[in-house]
Amino acid sequence: MKELIRETFKAGNGIFKMVPNFIPVKFGAPGHRLKIHPDDYFKFGADAGTIMERWFCAVHNTRSKNPKRPDQGLSYVISENGETFLFRDAVAELKEELIGSRLQEEYGTFPVFSKIFDYETPLYFHFHPETSVAKQVGCQAKPECYYFPPQLNNYVGRRPSTYMGFNSDVTREQVRECIAHYSDYDTHITSLSRAFDLEIGTGWYVPAGVLHAPGSLLTYEPQWGTDLNCVLENVVCGEVFGENYRNDIVPETVENKVDFIMDAIDWEANFDPDFKKTYFRPPVELPGTQEGLIEKWVCYGNDYITAKEVTILPGREVVLKDKAAYGAFLVQGFGKFGCFHAEAVNMMRVGDQTADEFFVSKDSAKMGVRIVNNSQVEPMVILQHFGPDNAVYVNK
Repeated sequence: MKELIRETFKAGNGIFKMVPNFIPVKFGAPGHRLKIHPDDYFKFGADAGTIMERWFCAVHNTRSKNPKRPDQGLSYVISENGETFLFRDAVAELKEELIGSRLQEEYGTFPVFSKIFDYETPLYFHFHPETSVAKQVGCQAKPECYYFPPQLNNYVGRRPSTYMGFNSDVTREQVRECIAHYSDYDTHITSLSRAFDLEIGTGWYVPAGVLHAPGSLLTYEPQWGTDLNCVLENVVCGEVFGENYRNDIVPETVENKVDFIMDAIDWEANFDPDFKKTYFRPPVELPGTQEGLIEKWVCYGNDYITAKEVTILPGREVVLKDKAAYGAFLVQGFGKFGCFHAEAVNMMRVGDQTADEFFVSKDSAKMGVRIVNNSQVEPMVILQHFGPDNAVYVNK
């Protein structure tokens, strides 16, 4: 396996071609915007749930285990001869050759990944706890970013708005009542919050500890590599969520679960009077460096994860240079990405190979990736996600 990993790395000039990684979910309703065949939403079996997510360049399993798919959540790399191997194994073998010395020394892996999630219905009101809480159940904090790509949002779903934080006049006791009576009745906890309409082509940053109920746009989500949350909304669009969703962050030895959850909430962030100003992320265009290349930061302003939207105009060839390793997802157009043919998916069958996802090593990113847009009429659009070695703070 080590030999195959290194041969594939060399053949791709420091770039891996990835295998599509779809995730079934047992709640919510699909938005049907993942570009997969309509017959494939239950490809992994009805008992596994409906496919509503695709993960990119992931080295972590899903927290919800699937006995039939013990590798659920893990991304694979495909070699020239069609053999595959875990991206996690490639990171372990290549180390700083792939991800750079800082990430290797501090984390020993590529600590972030991205995904697209595609729910027709809104998600539940929940938060991801800080590391001090998450580590008590073997996890880490999960800061995350959202971006709403126009190419994948031809349909906005049932509620294209997201509840975030709490209204200024809400008391902690009101929140505690909702948590304490989670199993007794529909607590309507989102009535204590406020909803922000989602704007296609923009995004948000959501730190650990902040309550949010994501809206129904298809969402590109670069995030920290963990999958732990605490659900405080027990009924969503008529669907009931059991106490296990609420208690997932609570160690089994803790008796007073309500107080534990209350202490895990970041109250200051949730009551931020300038919430949108603090966490909303409109795209920020970078200064132009080449004809035919447009780069925009779409996730930024935190120490953990960043993302960039890259557009290559029709018929143009550019060299894309970055400071750090990254995952890449092609959402529009076709052409060349390094030595690989690349094209966005129009429709695919789950299990088929695509040419829309890549991982670029740090050295290759710094040297620059040659990208050619072979269309004469349509732009080629790529989303990139980076780890904490490429933190970006810009003026909105």
